[in-house]
Amino acid sequence: MSYQEILYDVTGGVLTITLNRPEKLNAFTRTMRTEMIDALDRADADDDVRTIIVTGAGRGFCAGADLSSGGDTFNAEARDDRADGLNRDGGGLLTLRIFECKKPIIAAINGPAVGVGVTMTLPMDIRLAADVARFGFVFARRGIVPEACSSYFLPRVVGISQALEWTYSGRVFDAAEALAGGLVRSVHPKDELLGAARAIAHDIAAETSAVSVAMIRQMMWKMLGADHPMEAHKIDSRGIYHLGRSADAKEGVESFLEKRAAVFPGKVSTDMPEFFPWWDEREFE
Repeated sequence: MSYQEILYDVTGGVLTITLNRPEKLNAFTRTMRTEMIDALDRADADDDVRTIIVTGAGRGFCAGADLSSGGDTFNAEARDDRADGLNRDGGGLLTLRIFECKKPIIAAINGPAVGVGVTMTLPMDIRLAADVARFGFVFARRGIVPEACSSYFLPRVVGISQALEWTYSGRVFDAAEALAGGLVRSVHPKDELLGAARAIAHDIAAETSAVSVAMIRQMMWKMLGADHPMEAHKIDSRGIYHLGRSADAKEGVESFLEKRAAVFPGKVSTDMPEFFPWWDEREFE
């Protein structure tokens, strides 16, 4: 697929996906959604991609849904480009794909991130913000509700009380408040943001087993819904058993004992343990 609204660049094991509608503050469209999902599919299939950074072109990260359709922007019954009746939420299709991704994802939020512009980052693993970034869960001010599975992700990221305050009010807030509320890991001068994100990404790419990281990502996210630590114990035990027999585990120990950098041979495309994925497939109802 050739991309019209995102940029796709792989350097040194790090894929950078750049939302690329700078003249519209990278407002979210169906085309952007389709292209981002395709980019994640490509990344999962490419063993040269170890980590992913998502950022925005120009002065914005993503200003939310493109509202150029006017008052009927969210009304499927009045839109020629949508089927009548219940439609799956487009932001949710993207965040569900992010949730299933095998590669770590870092959001480098370089400017305004409002509506789906912020909710799309919630299933990403690490969020960094520029000091000029602003955030807003503005749905109640648009007469709709939070989307992109954010009623699942947001309370898990920042806690229920903070999630409700931000979504009840719909107000826009700055990077300092996002940091204090636990939405972002750190705040950086805008010209240093990508460098900080790349430092984290390159550290993961250079020092770790790709198979281990893919397993860790899914173990952590999937266990958020577990009702007892025994569920984690079951997966931990299977993971230790299967990965413990792998070439990566052998290399990890031997490189440590020999005081040298590890060179892990395992590939996500071919060497995931036989029980992966262990969770149930659930169809949309």
